[in-house]
Amino acid sequence: MTERRIVALGGGGFNMEPDNPRLDRYILSLARRTPPKVCFVPTASGDSESNIARFYDAYTVERCLPSHLRLFSRKLQDLRSFILGQDIVYVGGGATGYLLATWRLAGLDAIFREAWERGVILSGVSAGALCWFEAGLTDTFGRPLQTLRDGLGFLSGTFVPHYDGEKDRRPAFHAAVSGGALPPGIAADDGVGVVYHGTEIAEFVSSRPAARAWRVERTADGVRETEIVPRYLD
Repeated sequence: MTERRIVALGGGGFNMEPDNPRLDRYILSLARRTPPKVCFVPTASGDSESNIARFYDAYTVERCLPSHLRLFSRKLQDLRSFILGQDIVYVGGGATGYLLATWRLAGLDAIFREAWERGVILSGVSAGALCWFEAGLTDTFGRPLQTLRDGLGFLSGTFVPHYDGEKDRRPAFHAAVSGGALPPGIAADDGVGVVYHGTEIAEFVSSRPAARAWRVERTADGVRETEIVPRYLD
């Protein structure tokens, strides 16, 4: 059976840490083919040209076969064949709500599920990580953060990125889980990757020695937060 893999980054990677390639190297190392075909999907940033340029600066032709998928000025018609031909899909950050709506209109939600089931590695940062889960917190419409319950649902529960980088993330997540607005789940500091084999967590990795992940669960008194120390990527 083909192994399904997802790497959800709480932050970091080429766009946030251009001088710290640890997470990007790790994602590339998971591919079964050399050189791997890697597609960057910048939908959440409105197909930002600067984000696309940073991707090509990091994922060079010496390391992989890079490409990108624009949807707002779309020229590619056969999305399914293109995505299924990749080894790795990397989804950039931005507005999760717009990303999900655009993908569903284009039929990419079903295509990404098929790709995942066929062994294409799905990865992403911030909105590009949250999208694979059932639920999360989004700043698509600004602050305060709002609950999002219509993620793609490949992975169960809630995912919250930027846990140490944005001070309103932790209290908002605690309040949402305590009140039942969000299911329990995982929060990740900037620089942390949560690696799934199938629908189970295989490991936590980090590009920063002090970065952590957190498991947040509902209790009778509110919430319980459990610290997880990831494996630091040398």
